[in-house]
Amino acid sequence: MSAAPLGIIAGGGKLPGDVAAAAQAAGREVFIVALEGFAEPDVVAPYPHQSFRMDAVGAIRQALQAHGCAELVIIGPVKRPSIFSLRPDAEGLKMLARIGRAAFAGDDGLLGAVLRVLGEDGFHVIGAHEILGGALGKSGLLTIAAPDETALADISRGVAVLKIIGAADIGQACVVQQGIVLAVETVEGTDAMLSRVAAVARPGPAGVLVKLAKPGQERRADLPTIGVETIRHVRNAGLRGVAFEAGGTILANGSLMIEAANAEGVFLLGVEP
Repeated sequence: MSAAPLGIIAGGGKLPGDVAAAAQAAGREVFIVALEGFAEPDVVAPYPHQSFRMDAVGAIRQALQAHGCAELVIIGPVKRPSIFSLRPDAEGLKMLARIGRAAFAGDDGLLGAVLRVLGEDGFHVIGAHEILGGALGKSGLLTIAAPDETALADISRGVAVLKIIGAADIGQACVVQQGIVLAVETVEGTDAMLSRVAAVARPGPAGVLVKLAKPGQERRADLPTIGVETIRHVRNAGLRGVAFEAGGTILANGSLMIEAANAEGVFLLGVEP
């Protein structure tokens, strides 16, 4: 691993802190760009950091260069702002011009264009899982609870649905119960999607959450992620399990998540779609 400081562009959740802690444990300095309105102050507080508006591209670039960061990790959920709410600095305007039409495309198209521009500027973006080590979920059953035939059929249905909506750059997750698609993820995110499932659930065997990377997705910065909070939301939604893409999903605090799933009687299954 390079000894140069690692730059972390931090959105929401606890994963930016996990990446910083893992890098420091490996003997590497870090500098966190905390995106205002998304990065959680208590997560970034223990590490060298500075807060920036998402569109302050010039200031972000200067800060990363001043801290000697050539390698970057982009981690944590960020909701794309309306193009009309942006107030980009001069460098931000130049980046928007270089990104071009991708600024108005889906998340995958925009993210790919941003990574291309960062590469042209001398930064190398790596996946969070390259720092976290062993964070990607493995294939097979991880829990005591296991899916029955009905749940397995729902998982198959969910995989088929996600291949369609993923190819359209809509979302990474859906909920299926008895073959019926109860919800699909859009810009609101997985947790918000799960919050509306209980109201539309059917009597009988409970449904499942299926979460996969989108076909052709840029995997350095937007891999599907599940964690302890996901288990809580799954249980509150009345679901009985989670199927995730093996080798393509980050399990945040994996051992704790498996313990939580076992405590709740929820299954975790790594699938290879």
